[in-house]
Amino acid sequence: MRLRAMAKINLGLDVIRKREDGYHEVRMIMQTVRMYDTLEIRKKQAPGISLRSNLPYVPSDERNLVYKAAKILMDEFHVEEGLSMKLTKSIPVAAGMAGGSSDAAAAFVGVNRLFRLGLSQEELMKRAIQVGADVPYCVMRGTALAEGIGEKLTPLPPMPECCVLIGKPGINVSTKTAYENLRLDTIQKRPDIDGMIEAIRNQDLRSITEKMENVFEPGIMEKYPVIGEIERFMEERGALKAMMSGSGPTVFGIFEDREKMFAASEALKKSGLAKTVFATRIYNRSE
Repeated sequence: MRLRAMAKINLGLDVIRKREDGYHEVRMIMQTVRMYDTLEIRKKQAPGISLRSNLPYVPSDERNLVYKAAKILMDEFHVEEGLSMKLTKSIPVAAGMAGGSSDAAAAFVGVNRLFRLGLSQEELMKRAIQVGADVPYCVMRGTALAEGIGEKLTPLPPMPECCVLIGKPGINVSTKTAYENLRLDTIQKRPDIDGMIEAIRNQDLRSITEKMENVFEPGIMEKYPVIGEIERFMEERGALKAMMSGSGPTVFGIFEDREKMFAASEALKKSGLAKTVFATRIYNRSE
């Protein structure tokens, strides 16, 4: 069985407060895009889980979220057969695009199907939170409001059709670093989440992009000015809005015009600002 583990972008990312348990309460609008890793899974006679990847530095044991997700289901349902998995990474690592979370989501879906465990999507999502806050969303996909620590999900109407240009500079930023650089009392710009939801309902792409913000961006951009350079580069070439996704450092630009996006993509590759450049479009659940 071969599954696509799709990347996500944050159309809006707000951090409301730090909770007493140390977690941060967030309010985000998540969107799946057509950039994906591939997870191939098959049964094997020998018991246990084997995992390999196209990237030598990706762990092949329980440190990998794919392995962890598969083991959760196999242990719960006492699966005695073995499982062989091959992960082919295309989504950049530590990029703010939920690559690892999406890989784990694919493992939950795949193991459920392969061994006919009979779990519904909702039941998979309940188990997915054990692996990470973004994993339930990655099981669900599409356009969604995420609240709490990211696990409280409300499906939204589909995002208006548009093109998305991805540009990741040659740096990595961990979520831990993003929070360390965030000062809740000094946030000046926040996304208009409620306004974005209304604009999504009205299928008004320009209004959506006008309300987009990411509260992590100023702190990360101060440390890595190239993020702002990529954003300006995209907007000068026709993006309605360019913004950092998640904890960064990946930048995405929203385009109405496909030809402008492809022209911007070629120019960005030549500029040397981004190490990874990918031209794609959004993915909606109805697809």
